[in-house]
Amino acid sequence: MPSDRRSDARERALYLLYEAAQKDVAPADVLAAQLVAPEPLTVQLVEGVVAHRQRIDAAIAAKTQNAEGGGWTLQRMPVLDVNVLRIAAYELIDRPDVPIAVVIDEAVELAKRFSTDNSGRFVNGVLSSLAPELRSDGAG
Repeated sequence: MPSDRRSDARERALYLLYEAAQKDVAPADVLAAQLVAPEPLTVQLVEGVVAHRQRIDAAIAAKTQNAEGGGWTLQRMPVLDVNVLRIAAYELIDRPDVPIAVVIDEAVELAKRFSTDNSGRFVNGVLSSLAPELRSDGAG
């Protein structure tokens, strides 16, 4: 499968957000420490997640804590899943040029590649329920 610059930027943003979480440092510090400057889209995704983090996390938590099986808090979810959801939620909020289906498909692919066997399905379900409210509230 040929590589796509936007897909690569999302993947790199996921790496950077994951690194920040694992080191317990600010994503801005991880961005600043890169020897090779990340692509502008990667920077936009990371900075966008940081800028909208409170809204994003509240929206994700609202959808996952009431789920069947007792619900999932952000702390209970795999870190990779949370960050995939955050990137996609940011895109739904602040990147109206990216179709909802593309945002969800890209996020599902990242979750399938880098997280657990059930992550793709989980991410798909959460984003499918989040998309209408985030896109209409955040981007018109």
